Amino acid sequence: MDFATLSAMRDRHPAWRLLCSDHAPLVASFLHRVFVAPNVRVMSEADLAEALEDELFALREQLGPEAFPKDARDYLTGWAAPDKGWLRKFYKPGTDEAQFDLTPATEKAIAWLASLTERSFVGTESRLLTLFTLLEQICAGTEDDPIKRVADLRKKRDDLDAEIARVLAGEVPLLDDTAVKDRFQQFQQLARELLADFREVEHNFRQLDRKVREKIALWEGSKGALLDEIMGERDAIGDSDQGRSFRAFWDFLMSAQRQEALTERLNRVLALPAVAQLSPDPRLRRVHHDWLEAGEHTQRTVAMLSQQLRRFLDDRAFVENRRILDLLHGIESKALALRDAAPAGTVMHIDATGADIELPLERPLFTPRVKPRLAELALEAGEDDIDTTRLFEQIVVDKARLRAAVQRALRDKAQVTLRELVEAEPLQHGLAELVGYLELAHAGFSGDGLEGLRVLVDDSTQETIHWQAKSATGEAVVRAARMPRVIFTR
Repeated sequence: MDFATLSAMRDRHPAWRLLCSDHAPLVASFLHRVFVAPNVRVMSEADLAEALEDELFALREQLGPEAFPKDARDYLTGWAAPDKGWLRKFYKPGTDEAQFDLTPATEKAIAWLASLTERSFVGTESRLLTLFTLLEQICAGTEDDPIKRVADLRKKRDDLDAEIARVLAGEVPLLDDTAVKDRFQQFQQLARELLADFREVEHNFRQLDRKVREKIALWEGSKGALLDEIMGERDAIGDSDQGRSFRAFWDFLMSAQRQEALTERLNRVLALPAVAQLSPDPRLRRVHHDWLEAGEHTQRTVAMLSQQLRRFLDDRAFVENRRILDLLHGIESKALALRDAAPAGTVMHIDATGADIELPLERPLFTPRVKPRLAELALEAGEDDIDTTRLFEQIVVDKARLRAAVQRALRDKAQVTLRELVEAEPLQHGLAELVGYLELAHAGFSGDGLEGLRVLVDDSTQETIHWQAKSATGEAVVRAARMPRVIFTR
């Protein structure tokens, strides 16, 4: 926190630049409303520009038409520029429409601005208890002396037995309203910070992927050594402290029992009169579903980066095209050198990215249209008997029945996997019905099919689904399909 570091941070850090911007109230309030408050991870350029245009129209009605003269898309492009870095602009594979996401620095600035508002109640007891609990867990988890560890466990057991005896005797200590408010505010703050941490974890993964690509661009050795180096870098993601912590969090949250316990406890806490006086955010009731959605988005991002990196390394003509690769590496090296210090003015003009070449001999010759001549024949009605039973033997999968099966399974519990659903209601039409369930899950992602329900796909866990079928000779056989875990949840 010396003068030089803070001076450089003021010029380079996107969060500081946002706080110093003349449009900071517009940027912070708009991005908080469309990204942070509803926990939206990615938004298309068209939707984001439409929302910003509505915001600008309302502000121009209040402040005058000259308040924000630019178009909404121009503002978005400026906010995503390298000199600001408040948004991340990118393109999904296979699409030509720009997508926008909030950067971790912008989310930190918005969180700091939110912390400046006055709070009617500031609790400190819960934080102190949290600190003591963390220290106790660290000491207990690092104690390697069995005698001391057993003594600590016995002391905890004695304390629990004494507390049970007091409760059975009628002494039931309850938290007062102040203690309830203190602990609930601490829970609220940690829940919001956890959602912000997901975006920073994803950003760190992207930075690591960027460093690996830079290493590929500047590599001068053999391809085998390059692959060995890069595979070590990719394995370091999962073995790092951040990767292990994220995997442990994901495994903990993917448990159906823990999700049901979270839902039940949230409903109980939010129903308390002391908590209702604080007017909590309505989205807090489903904050664990927001955690799931954010974690799934992070996992899919890491998987996509790994897939793109594998395609990036798939160069079968490494030796034959060595000269071409050297030229490309030279261009990439110069581009990386100019990334932080771009030259001023116009470097060069390019009329088009490619030349349209049309050879005269490639044009096809004129082909006259063929006019069919119909024979003057009379149609005769036949009397042959045709077996129409084959028309009724076709397999038809009833999507409404599958949708009803999912809704019945979710009446008594918060989530159900596709394997559990098939075990409860076996497949009647084999693989065709299993594909119908997958189509139903895909329709759930787009908003159709399962109204009010969500579908999650856990790529890290594989499940095997079995069903009864008939072979070509008519014998009963057992078929199986191995696929990622599909979870239907409310």
